This record gives sequence, C-alpha cells and structure tokens, in this order.
Amino acid sequence: MTSWQTARPWLIRGFQLAVAVGLLVIVWRVADGDDALTLLGAANPMWLLAAVAALSAQIFVSARRWQITAGQLGITVTFSTALREYYLAQLVNQALPGGVLGDASRAVRARGHKGLFAAGQSVVFERLSGQVALFGLMLVAIAVTMLIPGGLDWPRGSLTVLLTVVGLLIALPVALWLLLRTLPARRAATLRHLARSAKTALLGRAVVTQQLVLSVATALANIAGFVFCARAVGADLGWVIALAVVPLILLTMLIPVTISGWGLREAAAAAVFPLAGLATSEGLASSVAFGLVLIVISLPGLVFARQAPGHPSPSVTAAG
Repeated sequence: MTSWQTARPWLIRGFQLAVAVGLLVIVWRVADGDDALTLLGAANPMWLLAAVAALSAQIFVSARRWQITAGQLGITVTFSTALREYYLAQLVNQALPGGVLGDASRAVRARGHKGLFAAGQSVVFERLSGQVALFGLMLVAIAVTMLIPGGLDWPRGSLTVLLTVVGLLIALPVALWLLLRTLPARRAATLRHLARSAKTALLGRAVVTQQLVLSVATALANIAGFVFCARAVGADLGWVIALAVVPLILLTMLIPVTISGWGLREAAAAAVFPLAGLATSEGLASSVAFGLVLIVISLPGLVFARQAPGHPSPSVTAAG
C-alpha cells in the first residue's frame, strides 16, 4: 500500500471535518449563534428526554424492519442481533460522513452463508424504505401546507418543484423499463434481480403491511425527535409544519461532505425555520440539540465496539 493510499482516508476525513466546522461557523454568525447558545443553555430537560425516547424507539423499530427485510432475502437475524448491530452502526455513523458507512459494516457482519451481496441488499433496502417513507410524508405535508389557509409561505416556485418531483417519481418506473431495454443482457439481468429482491423484501405479501407501518413509524419517530428538541429550546414547531420541514433538514445528513451531517443539518434548519415563523437561532439551537441527542442514543453501541469487524455475528445464520 502506497503512502498516498494510507494518507487518503485521513485527508478525506480532514476535508469533511473542515467543511463541517466551516459551515457551523458560518451558520453561527448568520443565525445569531449567541442567542442559539442561550437557548441551548436553557433547554428543557424533559423535552430532551422525550427526544431521547423517540430516537431510541426509532432504533428498535428500524432493527425490527431490518430483521424482516433480511429474512425475506434468506438471512435469519434474531431481533437481539439486529438491535445490537443497529446500535453499533449508529455509533459508527456518528463519526463518518453520510450517515450510512456504519450500515456497510452492518452488512459485512451479517453476510453469513448468503454472502455480502445479499446482506448488502438487506441493509440498502431497509434504509431505502425509511428514506422513501420520510420523503413521502414530506411531500404530502408540503402539499397540505400549501393548500390549507394559514399554511406555510413557501418560496415562489415551490409548487412547481413539488409537482416536478412527483412527476419524476411517477415516471421512474417507465424510465427503468426503458433502461432495461437498452442495457447489455448481463447488466439488465442484474437490475432485474435487484428489482425482484427489492419486491420480495419490501412488497412481499407476507411483509408489505409490516414494512409500511415500520417505515412510517421510523420516519415519524425521527421527526418527533426533532420536534421535541425544538420544543426543548423554546421553539413551538407544529406537527403539520414539522412533517413538511423536518424531513428537508434530516435528508441533508445523507450528503457525505461533512461528519454525520453536522453543519449541513444546522444550515438547513436555520434556513427553513423562518418559513414556520421561527427564528434562525431557534433552528440552529434545535439542530444542535438534535445532533447531541443522536450521539447520546448511539452510546450503547460502545458495548459492541470491541467485536472484530469483518466477521459475521455468531447469531446470524443463513436460512435454507
């Protein structure tokens, strides 16, 4: 391994840390960081405990969703193992960009006799279902806040953007069908296999209701956790408005240019809170509180951090 290959991960991590710190400094200056710090210092501990409870419940529900998803792909994972691996992944995600690299480790550790490809699919499909539910709730809530009297005063062109996104989602199946007709046979076969696996894991007759309920539950738990953090710092973020704006904030955490979404999340919160009639400093304080709560609820993963990576857990087996 060359010195460049050795240094490259550290350089990337340093860049991501620099971006996170730079964004936080900018947001701190623009969004009245001193006021945000005052709000954080006076945060209501009961609301913070409610946020801890909501986000912890999200981990339990997500672990159950992964257990079901993996089972549909022939990988038997006990709930205790799924919960343990989820906590460990959450801990890793707090230190790595994009909030998903810990899940890659989860796939490696769960590969069993079915192999890494199947385990990777179980993790990707499970995470994807949660993001789709979060995005779906956001689209419905944005439409509601646009149509009801007294709703949010969205920037000009928001309705056009919303309709465009909905149109693209409707057109996606047609686009995929056309893509399959133009790809080489082997690649088309791989895509068809992935599509069948996704249908089995998420839309199978025996699990589709559970998948829907669990995915909506995880999305609502994440939104509730943010709302509770907002209320802890004195920001009265209503539920309908939260369903519209909080997903916009949370989805920025998937962009892998900072560490665990820090900086991007705060910038998004400071930008969208004024739409709800709240101060930018309240958005900043709410987002920082949310980030700190995420760290707290991931700490049980420290118990499992000593387990050697790259080896399947002894309680994960392949079905059939």
